[in-house]
Amino acid sequence: MTITLLLRRISKPAPVIQTVSSNWQTICRKHPLYHGWQVVRSSSNLPVRPRTFPTEGWPLLPTDVKFEEERLVGYRAEDFYPVKLGETFRSRYQVVAKLGFGTASTVWLCRDLHKDVLLTLKVCSIGTDESQEVAISQHLKFIDAEHPGKSHLRIALENFQIQGPHGFHQCLVFPALGVTLTNLRDLFDEKALEKTLLQKFLLVIVTALDLMHQAGVVHTDLSPNNILIGADENTIAKVEQAELDSPSPRKVLADRTIHLSYAMPTSYDPPVITDFGAARLGEPGQKYSGDVMPGVFRAPEVIAGIQWDSQIDIWSVGVMIWNLLEDGNLFDPIKDGHLDDEMHFAQMVSLMGPPPKQFLERCSQGRSFWDSEGNWIAATPIPHQTLESREVRLDGQDKVLLLNLMRKILKWLPEERPTAQDLFEDGFILQFMSEDVK
Repeated sequence: MTITLLLRRISKPAPVIQTVSSNWQTICRKHPLYHGWQVVRSSSNLPVRPRTFPTEGWPLLPTDVKFEEERLVGYRAEDFYPVKLGETFRSRYQVVAKLGFGTASTVWLCRDLHKDVLLTLKVCSIGTDESQEVAISQHLKFIDAEHPGKSHLRIALENFQIQGPHGFHQCLVFPALGVTLTNLRDLFDEKALEKTLLQKFLLVIVTALDLMHQAGVVHTDLSPNNILIGADENTIAKVEQAELDSPSPRKVLADRTIHLSYAMPTSYDPPVITDFGAARLGEPGQKYSGDVMPGVFRAPEVIAGIQWDSQIDIWSVGVMIWNLLEDGNLFDPIKDGHLDDEMHFAQMVSLMGPPPKQFLERCSQGRSFWDSEGNWIAATPIPHQTLESREVRLDGQDKVLLLNLMRKILKWLPEERPTAQDLFEDGFILQFMSEDVK
């Protein structure tokens, strides 16, 4: 599968609050992305007429059955703003279709009536705090515009509050994007991305991570669910047109209407890292403490309760590679329906070998799992497996390159893992370039 790599230089750099390394311009001009992926959206400064939506003709859903956000555990209708199709916020953003929902928000496709472009509007439930997402967006917005990773970070374009029937709701406006990497993966045979497509996506992801890390941002929640595929205006507009031509099913209640969400059309545009609500912002290389990262993606230092830094995002990349290319997760430490740290460490030992003494010295909890020499003493048995035995989709040099990359990343000590910039030259990630030339 061939994808045209698009990326364009920004002719007028934004004001710089914090620049990345001084040699970046030299690096990025040599970088494969610098001559590649670019998403160009046309826009107009002239206001456009709001869309007029049908007032009848949609399929009615039964009022005694729960749909969409109503199925959330602990759902309270009064916490959610009753968004209406066609409603316009701030005299600018007109809601044209529902895209989804989460535990604390609903997400809508909207048309910017000032610029005539489609955007995403996130309407939060009462009491939801999106201040960290806004703070990270503001920080990244004014970072070095020359870095090719900047266009692959989803930055909030605007945030504002609206008053609903029961209180105030925070709203965030983002560029409109396509499906998640998880959604895209599940469309492929065996629920695994094609190798070359994964390699192209990885190059973009590590480029975006390099900008983040040099700017002092640690994502902490990186997974295929938080990386969305880009989509051009024409692709996204199909959702708007579908709602106009054939109104979506909905449940009409006295105080609100529950719409069924549209699935975004599938595309293969460059990926974008999203969701900075759990991110940390500090100095590059700064150490943090606390429990972060989603379940099976947790790095050893996070499980051990010791300090961590931006290298946990690199660990997430390694686990994500396996999740997208292989059959199932790299780690599956679930016991009685819950994450189990002992099982997680046992699986790590089976694939990485025992931890070095430096890790044990930092980890006070380690005495429950290892003796002073790093020998496993916990009750959970070490699985009989290796990276080689687990890897089943590739052969020959492809397999060698993948396993080399995984061994680089799967290190007990975070300082021994490659940085995002180190991964620019990894043989597996760049393999697609030589194959494209053939």
